[in-house]
Amino acid sequence: MAENNVLLSMREDRSFHVRYRMEASCLELALEGERLCKAGDCRAGVSFFEAAVQVGTEDLRTLSAIYSQLGNAYFYLHEYAKALEYHHHDLTLARTIGDLLGEAKASGNLGNTLKVLGNFEEAIVCCQRHLDISRELNDKVGEARALYNLGNVYHSKGKNVANAGTHDPGELPDDVKNALQKAAKYYEENLSIVTELGDRAAQGRAFGNLGNTHYLLGNFRSAVLAHEQRLLIAKEFGDRSAERRAYSNLGNAYIFLGEFETAAEYYRRTLQLARQLKDRAVEAQACYSLGNTYTLLQDYEKAIDYHLKHLVIAQELHDKIGEGRACWSLGNAYTALGNHDQAIHFAERHLEISREVGDRSGELTARLNLSDLQMVLGLSYSTNNSMMAESHTVENTLNGGRPRGRRYSMENMELMKLTPEKKSGRETMADEGFFDLLSRFQSNRMDDQRCCFQEKNRLSAASVATSSTPPKTMIKSFSTSVVSPHTDEFLDLLASSQSRRLDDQRASFSELPGLRLRQRGSQPGLGHLVASSNRDLDDDFFEILIKCQGSRLDDQRCAPPGAAKGPTVPDEDFFSLILRSQAKRMDEQRVHLPSAIKGPNSS
Repeated sequence: MAENNVLLSMREDRSFHVRYRMEASCLELALEGERLCKAGDCRAGVSFFEAAVQVGTEDLRTLSAIYSQLGNAYFYLHEYAKALEYHHHDLTLARTIGDLLGEAKASGNLGNTLKVLGNFEEAIVCCQRHLDISRELNDKVGEARALYNLGNVYHSKGKNVANAGTHDPGELPDDVKNALQKAAKYYEENLSIVTELGDRAAQGRAFGNLGNTHYLLGNFRSAVLAHEQRLLIAKEFGDRSAERRAYSNLGNAYIFLGEFETAAEYYRRTLQLARQLKDRAVEAQACYSLGNTYTLLQDYEKAIDYHLKHLVIAQELHDKIGEGRACWSLGNAYTALGNHDQAIHFAERHLEISREVGDRSGELTARLNLSDLQMVLGLSYSTNNSMMAESHTVENTLNGGRPRGRRYSMENMELMKLTPEKKSGRETMADEGFFDLLSRFQSNRMDDQRCCFQEKNRLSAASVATSSTPPKTMIKSFSTSVVSPHTDEFLDLLASSQSRRLDDQRASFSELPGLRLRQRGSQPGLGHLVASSNRDLDDDFFEILIKCQGSRLDDQRCAPPGAAKGPTVPDEDFFSLILRSQAKRMDEQRVHLPSAIKGPNSS
């Protein structure tokens, strides 16, 4: 008997040492993954975290910490589906063990990931949960982060809807305005807390995003004030990338305020920093913005100089969109100087590139410019004589059948009124036909996914419970069963079926990767990974997330509706916005002649 007890004790000791060795291995792998991610090598860090998950652990808090870090690392690597998966696991574990702080952190991470994936409503729910728990725990740092994340979600939601239409800054539908106003409110609340905490870096981020939000709302003076604060803090930290973004954003805001000289000065500083940072794409963007600004100032020689610099870099980076935009701008500037030969050269090049990249709007613009130049030269230019008729065809197609004879340039253009006037949308018959076809096609696909019930004398309770649109035979059988003497039996079956459906939605421990269920024996002490991760690790990864999000959030500018994008063309193409705004004003001043002259007796 004593020998059996000794053998049992030895087996337990060996089992304990095996589990301890596995736990130690899991911890060592996780710590190495943490070190690599902090060093900026998230790809290698992910490999170690995944290895730690493969080894597994019985400690739920340790596993939660690994899930959190894995989710953040995958987020940084832009693998959002994997990030979503691990943040879901982290949230499940945090709720299971009653870790409110962990639940708040996981909810915030989940909200950030859902926002990037465009699931804004779900992201808002997660970020709001982060905010509620942080306030419940009186966690000011967590509260500030939750407010910042909520501001980002509402900003992205409003910007996403605005970009889907043809809206200029300040000219937005009510739902977009509401989203952006909520974003501004959350950023201001965040600013209040981080100012109280003395966190200058967080203040800088909030000021930058607040400035971008005010810009989209058309509050350009408020945008200037916010970006000036962003610039000041960027200089304090020696953050030249943030300083460069602040200069660019200030230039954009001053353009819409009509202060072109001030805008040009900020764009020059943007160009200087872009060259110091050796960022050729941003250098080209600054040249493009400067060329357009000098066009507005009617200094066409300088405008041409900067547009040529933009053209050279666009060709160097193989950016056809940017090259086409540079040629278009150069054609306008040479026309203003009366150099029609060069203007025709760049207009033809713009046309070739637009055809090559499939830019129908750019193609129409180039054709109109060429037709106007041919008229100026008395139709003596004969390179593309057939272009006139073809131009009218394209023009009629893209403009609802009403041809226009204006040029798309900045020449003789009044520039004091920069806020575009509202315009009404118009759907063409082709659009209606397309959407009708799409609806019928999708309805067939939806019908294919419906559950087809076979008529039977008796229907199971589960089939009744899961059917949303039962056929008439089912309704009849259902009614019969309700009034039958076996109603109680039916309700029991229904309750059993629904309980199974609820159980199917519960999280199962067996589905959580890396979890080894404890059988017997004591738990080795593994709390130091969690202790290091609950606050310090969260801070480190929040900084990683900010670095990843920084360029995307600080550089949010209103994109020109319907325009193609290229790396050397800034997202905020104010030149296109002004052209569209001024074009409408010019069209309103035209006299529309009657199509036919009617006699005095005409009805």
